[in-house]
Amino acid sequence: MKESPVLKNRLREARRARGLSQTQLAKMVGVSRNTISSIETGQFSPTAKLALVICIAQDKKFEDLFYF
Repeated sequence: MKESPVLKNRLREARRARGLSQTQLAKMVGVSRNTISSIETGQFSPTAKLALVICIAQDKKFEDLFYF
């Protein structure tokens, strides 16, 4: 059985470059700090909607933050 690709990200780097804490970004996009942490560490893949909201909050294109 073929495994589905894992969505990776550059969220931590982008967030830090903007001087935001995980808590600040979480409040901006309407999720918990734990959700942001889990996305950054690859333990959780965001829905398409959440990924898009994060991209908008970070002023980045999807492909700048997320990749396979």
